[in-house]
Amino acid sequence: MSLNVKTRKVDGIVVVDMSGRLTIGEPVLLLRETLRVQVNDGVRQFVLNLGDVSYIDSSGLGELVSAYTTVRNKQGDVKLLNLTAKAKDLLQMTKLLTVFDVYDDEAKAIAALKAAKTSA
Repeated sequence: MSLNVKTRKVDGIVVVDMSGRLTIGEPVLLLRETLRVQVNDGVRQFVLNLGDVSYIDSSGLGELVSAYTTVRNKQGDVKLLNLTAKAKDLLQMTKLLTVFDVYDDEAKAIAALKAAKTSA
């Protein structure tokens, strides 16, 4: 099973709903392209909903870091939403939980982005 990506806007913030496997090849390229198009359109705030992502390999993890770096370099921000236990363990092992802000509630993630935007 590959990756399905859907985007939607909530209060000017793009929520990227993903399901499937975030792995090397097409899935990583799909996420990269989806975010690139949004960033080129001027979007600077993202919530990546990983609730239905069953597996993340090292390439998928690298793409999450790359997305975060790209958006941060453009004065934006990325929040992660609904990590599975496996994904949370992976981020814990790689010390990336200290980099990403992780939420279990979409409304809280969006509120955090809006609060960061008003204080910027």
